[in-house]
Order: sequence, then C-alpha cells, then structure tokens
Amino acid sequence: VGPAFAAGNSVILKPAPQTALIATELLKLLLEAGLPESAVNMVLGGVEVGQQIIKDDRINVISFTGGVVAARNICELANMKKVLLELGGNASTIVHEDADLKRAATMCARTGFSNSGQSCISVQRIYVHHSVVPAFTDLLKEEILKLNIGDPLLPDTDVGCLVDTNAAKRVMDWIDESVQLGATVVCGGKQHGATVEPTLLLNPPKQSKVVCQEVFGPIVSIIPYETIEEAITETNDSSFGLQAGLFTNQMDLAYKVAHSLEVGGVVINGTSNFRLDHWPYGGVKNSGIGREGPRYAIEDMTETKMIVLQLPVSE
Repeated sequence: VGPAFAAGNSVILKPAPQTALIATELLKLLLEAGLPESAVNMVLGGVEVGQQIIKDDRINVISFTGGVVAARNICELANMKKVLLELGGNASTIVHEDADLKRAATMCARTGFSNSGQSCISVQRIYVHHSVVPAFTDLLKEEILKLNIGDPLLPDTDVGCLVDTNAAKRVMDWIDESVQLGATVVCGGKQHGATVEPTLLLNPPKQSKVVCQEVFGPIVSIIPYETIEEAITETNDSSFGLQAGLFTNQMDLAYKVAHSLEVGGVVINGTSNFRLDHWPYGGVKNSGIGREGPRYAIEDMTETKMIVLQLPVSE
C-alpha cells in the first residue's frame, strides 16, 4: 500500500479472509495519518472477489503475496496486466565445517521458529557439513529447548500458535511423513490445539514435504553434506529461490556460494530469515516476480514514459 501510494496510485486492498480485522486497523491508521480517502480502498471476500478485481480492466497492476497455486491463477486471469508476486520458499541455510557453531545454532533457533515459522524466508533446510553434524545438532536442540511456547501476544513468548488448527494438523502430517521416510525427531513434534512444538528433524529424505515444499510452520531439518558443492546443488534443487543463509569464516568460499545459489538474496554468517525493509527483497523461480522494498516497489508500480524534445539545429 505504501509504495503504491508513493508512486501516485490509488489502491484496492483485498486482505486474506483470516486477516480482515488487522487490515481494517491498518486502514484506520493510514487515514488518521492523513492519507486521502480515495487513495486506498478495501474489499473483503474470498477467491471470487479477488478474481473479479484481477479481471477488471481498470486495474493496472496486481501485487500479490501468497502461494504458487493462487499466483498461477492470477497470472492466467491478469491477461496483459503487470503482475508482482511475493510467494513462498523452503529456505536453506548452510553451516560449513569452519563455522561458529554456537552462533549458527542460536540464530537458526531464533529465526527458524519466529512467527511459528510462518514466514516465507523462515529457516527450513539446514545443510550441515557432516563433520560437525553431531555437535551442531546438540547445540541447536539446546537452543530450541530454551524457546518459550505460549500466547503470541505476550512479550516473553518465542513461539506462538499457527494461523488455525488445520494448519497445525498439516504440519503434524508432514512431520509424520518425514519420520515414516526415515527422519529422526530430535525434539518437539507434538501438537497442542493450533500450536505445534518447535520441531527439529534430523536427516529427512529430499522427497519428504519438509524438504521439498514450504513448511510455513515450526519445523527445521538438519541435512548432512560432504562438500560445499553438494550443499549448493541441494539448495538449488528446489522449485523455490527466495533467500539463503551461509555460515563460514572463509571469504572466498562465501563469495563462491553467494554467486552460485539460485536465490534472490544470500545472508553470509546469518540465516535465510534476515530482511531490512529498504533492501530489494524477492526471489526467483516459484518464489515470485519483482522486488519489494520502497525504492524497488515504487519502480515496479510506475509506468515509465520517455519524452524527447527535439530542437531545430541552427545553420
């Protein structure tokens, strides 16, 4: 909404059905701050309402945050309209043998379970050099067990509930599937209503959903690798490409990995789940089209016009 208005557009906001109340409060704040009433409009509803907006010829650009299935439907309906898509990911973080394991474990625990893992760049796949897997697993488990599970409105809560009980049930189904395929539950793996305990899986196979799809829940998986080339290949072997993290103390290795990963952003000595709002945030492949961040979003929401003034040449 902000970049669209800054670019001189009026906006129709259609929030997800589950977020109508917070969207309403956002609009109240915008109007209170002085945004013209005609600059932002809100429409509530489900899929049919969204499709009607997309097909309307008065709409010039569609900006969507969500999943791949809905994004494909939008692209089919949008026809010649410009489409900006911020979609999902199954973010990888690589922990090399020379990394500061304590720092890596602390950051993976903090950023793998913030918002109960309900973030597009939440730590999901952790590729760990085989020589440090036991030590890193113990450190990460220790950090995870320190997290407070509770009411997300309370300031001392680290991990709250998922969006609803259906989401929690799906996450549990994915955990069960990974175990059936050979993964080990190091900690967590239990459901309490809409809350799933922060779960650490060890060595799930790549065909399991917790590896090849977007979890969007409180699960992280440790997957051993032999060489850094293998970690790069496995990270890239995904339909997503949003962000990735890398822990190493070798600058030449860091540059090699950063240039080789097929993602929109790489965080060196940090996890995938790090973002500042003024950065060009976005991904490749099924992770989306375009970039967020005020400058980049404003450019995407602006039609460029070239005006040429030709002056007569004096003899």
